[in-house]
Amino acid sequence: MKIFADTNVLVSAFTARGLCADLLEVILADHQLMTGVVVLKELKRVLTKKLKVPERKVTNVVIFLRNHHVDPAPDKPSEAKVRDEDDRWVLESAIRAKADILVTGDKDLLDISPKVPQLKIISPRGFWELLQK
Repeated sequence: MKIFADTNVLVSAFTARGLCADLLEVILADHQLMTGVVVLKELKRVLTKKLKVPERKVTNVVIFLRNHHVDPAPDKPSEAKVRDEDDRWVLESAIRAKADILVTGDKDLLDISPKVPQLKIISPRGFWELLQK
């Protein structure tokens, strides 16, 4: 499957041991990891500004992710009604990448899942449970 990872999943995967780190390992081993330029910009900002991760480590994370599918920034956001404008850009990136699943912890994106038939939007825990079936 083609799995598009949202910023919050990647932040958790690279900064803490836990579910998201385990999911990233499974995605890398058994699926195609996808993300987008929009996500990488946000990831870099969160890691450097909010979490104070050293620039060198952030650069290594971005280089690592660029070795997988990184979709270009879309020219317009998704038309889906999402509370946070930034989420519309992430959603459109995942749709244009033709991802099968968008894994996110973002409640706003999870709430609109039924309104986006071309993409399954699922939480990290939900994706883990799907993989166990």
